Amino acid sequence: MARSTWKGPFVDSYVLKKAEKAKQSGRRDVIKIWSRRSTILPQFVGLTFGVHNGRKHIPVLVTEEMIGQKFGEYSPTRTFYSHDADKKAKRR
Repeated sequence: MARSTWKGPFVDSYVLKKAEKAKQSGRRDVIKIWSRRSTILPQFVGLTFGVHNGRKHIPVLVTEEMIGQKFGEYSPTRTFYSHDADKKAKRR
């Protein structure tokens, strides 16, 4: 279920503070965050966030097309290993 429009997008306060600080300093470092549930805002465009996937931080460069999405969508938490067993069965 989507969030109510009158409430506005949800963003953790520490993410906003880190983004403001990075914009003011002009540095291009990766901003490490653990908030996968935060929404990407227009203020974040051009910044690189390191989104935690449970094991490591995945660098995500925010573009205009990402506005309105969640950070967690760009940092997969599960590793997919191909179905090698299926390929062997088809050869026979």
